[in-house]
Amino acid sequence: MNSRWVENPTHVHDLGTGLPEGFRAAGVACGLKPSGAPDLGLLVSDAPGTVSAARFTRSGVLAAPVLLTQERCRLDGIRAVVANSGNANAATGRRGLEDAARMQGAGSMAVSLPEDRVAVASTGVIGVPLDTEKIVRGILDARGNLANDGDAAFTAAISTTDRFEKRASLRVELPSGVVRLCAQAKGAGMISPSFATMLCFIETDAALEPETADLLLGVCVKRSFDRVSVDGQLSTNDTAILMASGASGVRIEPESEDELRFGEALDTLLRRLALLIVRDGEGARRVGRVVVHGGHEETVGRAARAVANSPLVKAALHGGDPNWGRIAQAVGAALQDSAPLAIDIWIEDVQVCRAGTALPFDESALAGAVSGDEVEYTVGLPGQGAEAEVFFSDLSHDYVTINAEYTT
Repeated sequence: MNSRWVENPTHVHDLGTGLPEGFRAAGVACGLKPSGAPDLGLLVSDAPGTVSAARFTRSGVLAAPVLLTQERCRLDGIRAVVANSGNANAATGRRGLEDAARMQGAGSMAVSLPEDRVAVASTGVIGVPLDTEKIVRGILDARGNLANDGDAAFTAAISTTDRFEKRASLRVELPSGVVRLCAQAKGAGMISPSFATMLCFIETDAALEPETADLLLGVCVKRSFDRVSVDGQLSTNDTAILMASGASGVRIEPESEDELRFGEALDTLLRRLALLIVRDGEGARRVGRVVVHGGHEETVGRAARAVANSPLVKAALHGGDPNWGRIAQAVGAALQDSAPLAIDIWIEDVQVCRAGTALPFDESALAGAVSGDEVEYTVGLPGQGAEAEVFFSDLSHDYVTINAEYTT
């Protein structure tokens, strides 16, 4: 699914499927989901020199797999990931930590790696104990199915309410050679612009220094998963892990043209997946993009998130209603005690408000412009120099239905 907001750089080309050199993956059904759908994924790098970087949710309530991976893994040297759907293993106390440790231990034995090289991740219902017997059996089954083209099965295994898969495989041309860059993600609800708010696993056969991997992942997360909102709700389990096997033989030196171009490719990949998550927002029909400029960084960020998280704005987006007053209301609520606020507002490049005053516009033409799959809103605040961007989904009847019946 392409978006006008994300385009491949000229040195980045889409591939159909398959993991970069040195990686294998699998996905199986171990019985955590009552439906019998795949729910256990295993991802492995066979290269001993693999380096990695990771980012996690900033929630004050961290799920057991997040705590365990943060505390017991070499975050710069992760070589395998065991991930399950159907159960978040969150708010499960000491037992949850013990279950996450069993999951890590079983993964370690299955792929013959030290435990501190095996990360664990979970997604699903909060507050339900994890059935580790099923997990262990699933890990053993997945081990027998590991393959370089196992990314599709792995993606299916980490999905929950996702309506479609979220994965991509890229060929990246660098001055020093050609590398592969792939990623698999899940996410459709409980998505807020306060980090990844989902699971995402990224693989490349480029050789990176740990510091480079950490820098690039951090920068690209800020421009992608940090800028999406489905419902303004921050998850307990969010995890993003980048692994670089180095199997291509192409080494990316810090502060080089290779690093710049690879960073552009990673940025494109993660922004694409972030938009897929928004597009798949539970019950979503349309995707909005709000850009706020002027003021200073903290102000424009608050205003953009207020618009993206406003139920009124999201409902108007769903109905294709160019009701710009809801945008003004959301910005005003976010920037209290700033009156009189000389706000400018554009919807799809049509200015509807200047310096806080309504402008005449062709209502029927604008209604047609906001009836597509993607709608852009721009807000100008007094001052200049700062800008913030957030992608968000609409609010539909289906969203309420899905979340009213989620555990049943």
